[in-house]
Amino acid sequence: MSWQSEVDEIARRRQLAEAMGGPEAVARMHAAGKMTARERIARLLDRDTFREIGTLTGAAEYDEDGALAAVTPANAIIGTGRIDGRKVLVSADDFTIRGGSSEATISDKWIYAERMALELGLPLVRLVDSAGGSVKLLDKQASTKLPGYASWEMTRMMGEIPVVGIAMGSCAGLGAIKVAGAHLSIMVKNTAQVFAAGPFVVKEGTGVDVDKEELGGAAVHARGSGVVDNEAADEADALDQARRFLSYLPPNVHRLPPAAEPQDDPERREEWLLEAVPRERRRAYQTRKIINAVVDAGSFFEIGRYNGRSSVTGLARLAGKPVGILANDPMFAGGAMTAKSSQKIESFVDLCDTFHLPVVSLFDQPGIMIGPDAERAGTMRAAMRALAAIDQSRVPWCTIVVRRAFGVAGAAHGRLAGINLRYAWPSASWGSIPLEGGIAAAFRREIAAADDPDALRDQLHRRYSALTSPFRTAERFGINDIIDPRETRPLLCDWIETAWEQLPQQLGTAPRTMRK
Repeated sequence: MSWQSEVDEIARRRQLAEAMGGPEAVARMHAAGKMTARERIARLLDRDTFREIGTLTGAAEYDEDGALAAVTPANAIIGTGRIDGRKVLVSADDFTIRGGSSEATISDKWIYAERMALELGLPLVRLVDSAGGSVKLLDKQASTKLPGYASWEMTRMMGEIPVVGIAMGSCAGLGAIKVAGAHLSIMVKNTAQVFAAGPFVVKEGTGVDVDKEELGGAAVHARGSGVVDNEAADEADALDQARRFLSYLPPNVHRLPPAAEPQDDPERREEWLLEAVPRERRRAYQTRKIINAVVDAGSFFEIGRYNGRSSVTGLARLAGKPVGILANDPMFAGGAMTAKSSQKIESFVDLCDTFHLPVVSLFDQPGIMIGPDAERAGTMRAAMRALAAIDQSRVPWCTIVVRRAFGVAGAAHGRLAGINLRYAWPSASWGSIPLEGGIAAAFRREIAAADDPDALRDQLHRRYSALTSPFRTAERFGINDIIDPRETRPLLCDWIETAWEQLPQQLGTAPRTMRK
C-alpha cells in the first residue's frame, strides 16, 4: 500500500499556494515595480534556505464528491531561512490576495510565526504590504470582535529578539503597527506608505482630502515624524538594509553579538583628524567622516539619518566586534538635543543595551535646544527620557568629547555610573553653560556700560577660555585623558577588547522591555 496519491495532493496544493493570487495579480505587482511576497523572501534570504510553514493554509472549496475544487491561499507567508548562514524567521504579506488584508487571512498563522520567533529565540523580519481591515468581511463573519490579539506578545518580543519591519506598500492599521513596532523600521521610497488609516477613512473621519503619499509617505515618516527609521531607494535596498542590520545583532538577548574577523588595521591613524574640528567654534564639521575614520572601514550602518538630525546613531565594528555609535551633528541645530533627537537617542540606547552592544559616544553637545518652539515641543521632557535611558543602560561606554559638553545635556555623553572611559580631544570644552551665552548673561550690565562693549566681551572670553581648558580638568582627573585625535581608533580598538569581556555578565540578567 502506498501513500503516493496523497503525496501528489500535497504537491498539487503547494503549486496552488505558490501561484498566490494568480497570474493577473502577480502581473499587476510587477507592473507597479514591486516584487511578490515570495520573490521578496527569496531576495532576503540565502539561496534555497527558506523552509515554509503552513503552505497549505487557505480557504478551500470542494465539489459534491468532496474533492478539492479550488483553494485561495492564506495571504500570510511564514517560515524560517538563513541570512549569512544565521537562522531567522520571516513573515510576509501577500498583496496579490485581498490586498494583504490582515483580516482576510487566518490570523493564527502570522501570530504563530511571531510566537515561534520569540520562543525559539530567532530574529524576525516582517515584510509588510497590508491594506488593513475591510468592512466587507462582515458579510462573511456576520459579527465583529474586540480589537487585539491576546496571544501576540509584541512588547515582550521587543525585549528579547531583534525585529525588523519593512513597509513594502501601503500599510494601514495593523500593518502600520507591524512596521513601527520594530527595532529597525524601513519603508520603500515612493512605493510604501504607513498610516493609522488610509485616505478614504481619513476623508470620512476628518473631512481632510489627502493622497497616500502626503498622508504617510517616506517624506512624512522616514524624514519627518520618526515613526520609520530608514527609507530605502527600492525593495532590494530595503532587504539589503535588513540583512546588514541583523549582521550586528545576536539572535536573542541570551547570546552575544556576532564578532567577525578584523578586516582593518586597529592601529590605523588618520592624519587629517588633527584638523577635523575647526578652531572657530561656530564652524561645523563632517561628523560622519570622523565616524568612518575611527571604525572599521565600511562598517558604519546608520539608523534614522533623516530624523532627529542633530544626533547621529548607528552600528559599526571595531576590530571586527559590533558596537553602537552615538554622535552629534553640528550641521543641524548645532548638535543640540531637540525633542526628536532625544527620542532617537532614547530608542537607540535601549537597542544597544537590549542586545549587548557597547557604545562609543563621539560627543559634541552644546545643550538642550532653547527657544519657544523647543519649549512647545516638550524638549526638556524628551531630553530627560534620553538621559534616563543612558543612565539605566548596562553596557560599557567609551566617550570621546570631540568639542562641547554643556549644561544638563552634557551628561548625555555616557553613563555616569561604573567604569566608563571618558577621553577628550584638545578641541574639547565643557561646563554648565557655553561661554558665549554665559558671558552675555553674567556681564550684561558691564558690557552695556562699557565704552567698547566688543573689547570687553573679547577680554572676558579670553579670560574664561583659559579657565575652561580641558587640560585644567585633566589635571584634576576630571577626565581620563586628553588624546591626539589620530590616536582615537587605536584607543577604541584596544577598549573594545576589554569591553567585550564584560558582556557575558549581562547574559544572566533579566531581559528588559525595550521602549520604542
